[in-house]
Amino acid sequence: MTDAALRAGRVTRRRFLGGAAAGAGIVLTGSTVMLRSAAAPGYGPLLRDPAGVLDLPAGFSYHVVTSAGRTRLESGEPTPRNHDGTGAFVRPGGGTVLVTNHEIREAQGTRNQVPHLDGLVYDPGAAGGCTVVETDAHGRPLREYVGVAGTSTNCAGGVTPWNTWLTGEETEEREGDKSYERDHGYVFEVDPFDAAANRDPAPIRALGRFSHEACAVDPRSGAVYLTEDATGPNGLLYRWTPPAGFRSGRGALRALGPAAGVLSAMRCTDASGAHVDDLSRARKVGTEYVVEWVPVEDREAADRSTRTQHGNSDVTRAHKLEGCWWDGTGVHVVSSYAGGESPQRHDGQIWFYDADRSRLTLGLLLKAGNQDFDGPDNISVSPYGGVIVAQDGDGANGLFGVTADGDPYPVARADRSEFTGPVYSPDGTVLFANTQEPGTMFAITGPWRRA
Repeated sequence: MTDAALRAGRVTRRRFLGGAAAGAGIVLTGSTVMLRSAAAPGYGPLLRDPAGVLDLPAGFSYHVVTSAGRTRLESGEPTPRNHDGTGAFVRPGGGTVLVTNHEIREAQGTRNQVPHLDGLVYDPGAAGGCTVVETDAHGRPLREYVGVAGTSTNCAGGVTPWNTWLTGEETEEREGDKSYERDHGYVFEVDPFDAAANRDPAPIRALGRFSHEACAVDPRSGAVYLTEDATGPNGLLYRWTPPAGFRSGRGALRALGPAAGVLSAMRCTDASGAHVDDLSRARKVGTEYVVEWVPVEDREAADRSTRTQHGNSDVTRAHKLEGCWWDGTGVHVVSSYAGGESPQRHDGQIWFYDADRSRLTLGLLLKAGNQDFDGPDNISVSPYGGVIVAQDGDGANGLFGVTADGDPYPVARADRSEFTGPVYSPDGTVLFANTQEPGTMFAITGPWRRA
């Protein structure tokens, strides 16, 4: 694909960030060879890594921060496997503190699980959780330790304005399933700076029990937006609004009762006022929907899952809602499968919900022509403009950026499992990202600049 072809589908900055204007859509096709050799916005083509690990643009380099079963926690156990969503924070004295999810869905006793350390275990029967990694200013590892253990299928999550990490369980399993002794499908808060705050972990029940993917917090109102990666039926985008008088901060969410605030599901209507049943219907960049929020009656899903408590005419669904990240006045939301009349096709969409205007706008449309550039998943806002997206596609996977003008460009690629958790160090010098299986965290450095 040439630069001219990319520019022909360009989305203006206002459109990509959720403006109302409609425009031509970006449709990405092509092969891995084209992506590695064609000129592109950003940093140019990806060059083959002689070690066969991670392809990067010229002038960029990487090193391994943690590796499942190879590096070790400070308590002596091997680094857990299945790295996923990751949050980055300023380390006192310099460097970065990272909290990394481990999407382990097997029961206690599986290989390279999150170790069950005294005081940090929610469910003795579960093997997932989070680790905390501290690095120096160059992304070199200094220490790694357990943040929370005994949770299940910790997929994505989100950073909070008060500098903690919200980790979501992508499961709806209950006590008695596998060897579980407690219900799962919750969000937990992990403090990267206060180990004592992570003791005796308890779920934030007010945020609902469902197949959690990512979440993003509105720093102005305290509202939390949450994506659901589920089918049968397809998942929903939720918003939790805090109760009157609530003050956000460390531990405040955990202290709430299970019915505190209001958990609601998104319902969209188009320009004609017609209900939109599924986001995959949108096939043109700039498509804008009006959003309203429908309360969820039973957020604990005692009798049925939260996504089945509304009829299809009451909510708007999406197949595999994945990453979300707060940005300015709203939140970027990824819908990984978006095939219109063929929803199993691994196309993808990136939406922007403008919380001030209650409008959802399609900012980017990806087409998996040859399955080499598909499956957008985790997302984070780049300090250099636009966003960085992790790929969970059907071929070789990697990272790609999207400029504020809507132009995509490759950042990294590897012939291994899906990429997860892309996030820059707070000073913008290091891009941290993971491959999920068996589980590796990379630190990528180079001549970063505004794309």
